[in-house]
Amino acid sequence: MSSPSHVAETPITDRNELVATLASGEKPQAQWRIGTEHEKFGFRLDDLRPPTFDGDRGIEALLNGLTRFGWDPVQEDGRTIALLRDNASVTLEPAGQLELSGAALETIHQTCVETGTHLNEVAQVAGELQLGFLGMGFQPKWTRDEMPWMPKGRYKIMREYMPKVGTLGLDMMTRTCTVQVNLDYATEADMVKKFRVSLALQPIATALFADSPFTEGAPNGYQSYRSHIWTDTDNDRTGMLDFVFEDGFGYERYVDYLLDVPMYFSYRDGRYHDASGQSFRDFMVGKLPVLPGQLPTLRDWSDHMTTAFPEVRLKKYLEMRGADAGPWSRLCALPAFWVGLLYDDAALDAAWDLVRDFSLVECNVLRDGVPRHGLKLPFRNGTVLDLSREALKIAVAGLKRRAARNADGQDESKFLEVLQEIVDSGLTPADRKLALFHGEWGGNIDPVFKEFAY
Repeated sequence: MSSPSHVAETPITDRNELVATLASGEKPQAQWRIGTEHEKFGFRLDDLRPPTFDGDRGIEALLNGLTRFGWDPVQEDGRTIALLRDNASVTLEPAGQLELSGAALETIHQTCVETGTHLNEVAQVAGELQLGFLGMGFQPKWTRDEMPWMPKGRYKIMREYMPKVGTLGLDMMTRTCTVQVNLDYATEADMVKKFRVSLALQPIATALFADSPFTEGAPNGYQSYRSHIWTDTDNDRTGMLDFVFEDGFGYERYVDYLLDVPMYFSYRDGRYHDASGQSFRDFMVGKLPVLPGQLPTLRDWSDHMTTAFPEVRLKKYLEMRGADAGPWSRLCALPAFWVGLLYDDAALDAAWDLVRDFSLVECNVLRDGVPRHGLKLPFRNGTVLDLSREALKIAVAGLKRRAARNADGQDESKFLEVLQEIVDSGLTPADRKLALFHGEWGGNIDPVFKEFAY
């Protein structure tokens, strides 16, 4: 989740300005970049509990320790709650999950170096504090009540609002971790095509990256419980966005959707004003109850865009949001998968041919069924595994044609080898952890913190 945006506080007086914000993201293909974000769970090595914010071994101590690597601290109410360096940031999710929001980079090679560097820095500081970090989609051991809360103003507002609109929103905030990639578009038509392809195939990414089969130390019956949680978090701001597939979809229709998403807050004068459930449309005419007579700014709009949580999110780029967090190899594989599908014209055409005849019913069946069944979910005359195999083949070919090579002459398709192994075996990361749980772990979840820590 985002910190307050740094967009200029220019007042908004017309809906067309909101549309123009999305259009301003258009870039020629030579300027397309890759932004990768991932979250991870912290735990104390002695008792496996998540670290609190305060204390000698707390999250703030970790953040302050990372400043030795040139990160600049960001403070809220005198507390360090984020870090900035070279157009990247380290931020906190509500229960202290640590997130790297990477810089916009040219190749997967670069984003993997960035991710590896970050993980190494975190490991150095965490080791001194006797902390570890784990990449999975859902906290495998601790209950919601056992998770700490970070002292960020927006999280206090969301914590109070979530139980009013769903039963799993607090679990989303405190017990989930994801990896996502942010990608560019050239024109409105290019955005629409990429949005439709990535939305239709988002359940495929969910299945391939499924890694959240445990709740409170026991199997929960899901491959990606993290993905399931979004089905009962807040239906006003989540889901598949069926309207994206309708004729005439574009920037204006997405703006109208966002205007109908209830607000969480407005950040003014260094503090969060609770606007939960209130209307941005009212804000546009100076009738927001919490700030009567005031008009929104571009920063308010930028913040508001971050409070919608669909499977694919449009800002000045497209965000792929369907995957569980995992180890370094899969943190590199997710951007490789989507860049292979979306950044090569022939691959994008092939991906569109793969999904263009999916009905809305089928899209939603995939979205709703994959969290429980993963690659084994039946689809048409086969399964999601068959669909994943075809999508992966397209992505590999797209990366080979991109031909972005490292110093050893390897192209980016090497980062998809971990997904090829999943497709070849038919076993997801969740399947493999379940086998360990029922086998050598003897029904005890604790070994996951040692065997799968970064």
